[in-house]
Amino acid sequence: MLSEGDTVLFQGDSITDAGRSRETAGEANLQSALGQGYAGMAAAALLTGQAQEQFRIFNRGISGHKVFQLADRWEQDCLAMKPDVLSILIGVNDIWHSRGDSYDGTVEVYERDFDALVARTRAALPDLKIVICEPFVLRCGAIDDSWFPEFDYYRAAARRVADKYQTAWVPFQSMFDEAIRFAPPEHWASDGVHPTAHGAALMAQAWMRVVG
Repeated sequence: MLSEGDTVLFQGDSITDAGRSRETAGEANLQSALGQGYAGMAAAALLTGQAQEQFRIFNRGISGHKVFQLADRWEQDCLAMKPDVLSILIGVNDIWHSRGDSYDGTVEVYERDFDALVARTRAALPDLKIVICEPFVLRCGAIDDSWFPEFDYYRAAARRVADKYQTAWVPFQSMFDEAIRFAPPEHWASDGVHPTAHGAALMAQAWMRVVG
């Protein structure tokens, strides 16, 4: 999927953000700018394993964001950057925040907004290679049975968008469903949402299998 000299952009919420530096965000391939999560780990794998390809890798994930907030900053934080490969992981906040009083979104809103975002991106950058990552949660911490089956509808919505636009698909939820056979959910994401170092490393491996 990758070609020599590609600019790779990671987009999403706190799982992608993972403490990245805003001060160095404009510089490609800096560890501080890529964060401490799966995006930074996947970038490190690309930059060491395929150093001759001279990739330029950026992270524009922002903690707490939902699809409509990606759309609000999309011109500056995606389209103007003209990436060759765009990876998007978004969805957990779209359901999480709707469970409180801060957001009145639904799975229909999530799918509509996500579809519109990818359509807009395809129109602006027709040669862009897009990767959609499956939203995921683990049953521990903040996540209990009350999240289901609604969360599965969000996962299915993301998959429909990926299928409609024929993007690459990284199956994070099914990956973690397999992983908990070997270690408890807390090992991978102590609060059920934000990966531990172990969980982020597993995500980076899954992403690399699809993209790298």
